[in-house]
Amino acid sequence: MNEYTDQELLAKFRQEDTKSYAFNLLMRKYQQRLYWHIRRIVIDHDDANDVVQNVFIKVWKALDKFREDSQLYTWLYRIATNESINFINSKRKRFFVPIADVEHELSNNLSGDPNFTGDKIMLKLQQAVLKLPTQQRIIFNMKYFDGLKYEEIAVILNLTTGALKASYHHAVKKLEKYLTIG
Repeated sequence: MNEYTDQELLAKFRQEDTKSYAFNLLMRKYQQRLYWHIRRIVIDHDDANDVVQNVFIKVWKALDKFREDSQLYTWLYRIATNESINFINSKRKRFFVPIADVEHELSNNLSGDPNFTGDKIMLKLQQAVLKLPTQQRIIFNMKYFDGLKYEEIAVILNLTTGALKASYHHAVKKLEKYLTIG
């Protein structure tokens, strides 16, 4: 398969005769990265698939309006992050449970998930990450697992780089403490 640049995909998407083809290529290019980003936030495989589907529906509806002020993947990550947070918040409201209980449930689901392929150390890390406040967890995941630069994460989350670095530092310190104690 010919690998198109984001600009080429956008140009093809804006032409009516290649719109669907370009969108399918865009989905193939980003679906796995977005799935794992979302999965680390919502934890459950089926929930992650649902959120990915919602993300791509939003992308389909809004891609014509994408102004290219940022890179396409940062725009996609922003949508995926917001959808993931909305999903967790709606799950919490739907079941009338505090967010800490939702995170406890997610942690329990992770250890029993047949789709989780990590070892005991990765499971312990993921469970520790779930103890972080939502924003710190998302920042840690984007930096540590997705390998994004601070500047990219700042654009995605609409934060200053300084605030982001501080949040990441606090997250790492909390994780170190949890992993050495637990």
